[in-house]
Amino acid sequence: MRNLAMKIPGSLPLLGLAFIAALASAQSKVEWNAKFNIPVAPTGLKARPLPDHPVVFDTAEGQNIRVVVVTKALEYPWSLAFLPDGNMLVTERPGRLRIIRDGVLDPKPIAGAPASYWTGKSGDPGAVHGFMDIALHPRFAENHLLYLTYTKPLDGGKRTTAVARGRWEGGALTDVKDVFVLPEASTSRIAFGSDGMLYLSTTGSDPQDPNTLGGKVLRLRDDGSVPPDNPFVGQAGHRPEVYTLGHRSALGLTLNPTSGEMWENENGPNGGDEINILKPGSNYGWPLVSYGRTYQGPWQVSPPGHVGFEPPVVIWVPAIAVSGMTFYTGDKFPKWKGDVFVGSLRTGEIPGTGHLERILFNDKWEELRREALLRELRQRIRDVHQGPDGLLYLLTDEKEGAVLRIEPAE
Repeated sequence: MRNLAMKIPGSLPLLGLAFIAALASAQSKVEWNAKFNIPVAPTGLKARPLPDHPVVFDTAEGQNIRVVVVTKALEYPWSLAFLPDGNMLVTERPGRLRIIRDGVLDPKPIAGAPASYWTGKSGDPGAVHGFMDIALHPRFAENHLLYLTYTKPLDGGKRTTAVARGRWEGGALTDVKDVFVLPEASTSRIAFGSDGMLYLSTTGSDPQDPNTLGGKVLRLRDDGSVPPDNPFVGQAGHRPEVYTLGHRSALGLTLNPTSGEMWENENGPNGGDEINILKPGSNYGWPLVSYGRTYQGPWQVSPPGHVGFEPPVVIWVPAIAVSGMTFYTGDKFPKWKGDVFVGSLRTGEIPGTGHLERILFNDKWEELRREALLRELRQRIRDVHQGPDGLLYLLTDEKEGAVLRIEPAE
């Protein structure tokens, strides 16, 4: 057949140009959030209601599990902690502290908690958390002290983030006071280290500036004061509270019970979520290095990577919106012993794709494999902890928020 495409010297055939133009015009247009300069997330995979019966799942290691709903009467639960008697304390984003006794949620919030500020739907741009993390003092059995991070309302409609300490007495909080107040609002996790110090993650501006507290992990005494052996104590132009810097949005902080090191996870932008092992005085690079893209599409840095800064031990591309994190040390799941579990709020910027991730390491803490669990539930997993019974407990970051228990299916 005779070629009907008219040619212009030094150019593609006109039919070829027309085909390319048609392809370009066929590219779908994404709705844009102009206020935050990000794409509007799709809604086709919305979170499903949780079933009213236990659900059994297969797992990669041949260790079948059963997922049981302990309660789904919470509102955006954020963190949990087990008391010595096995009862569970749970924080809620709207600024409430709840207790679950013998598997039953008390309908009344715990009295004595500080006033907080919160707004927005969890996961949406501009959302602010009221209550966030909770941690028991290492000597809780003696002193009954517990700590929580929260968004503190200030005069004139302003707000910031504070760490409050209170005493657990008679099922209520007493002697509540702020032991540390940040200069700006932040999302925050807290955890006690093997050294008895309180580690506090922050978000915010200037993560590369050692003279600010945003985008850092801080190390404090239990009264909020600065330990004299912090890495930047006495250095001009450095805040003495800073332990590590160059973090983006840390939503997981936990002690490695084997090595005694503090592990942190943080969200990248569009890809580039990380798990980091915290080393005193180290810089983890944000925003100068990243494995992620900006929300508009280009790489955060090109080429992507971590050259010149402390590298992560795990990365995710695409992002899974990492959140709470824990090491499994129990005996109920022998094939998971020593593994790290990380909550996922969503995968690849698509709501309704949250799940739980399991990561297996060798004895040098190098990743061997990972597994995505509970994808079928389509829940935002905000936190994960091992209970005193050796089972795993999860929080779903939903309006009808739940506590889930993972137990062996056999």
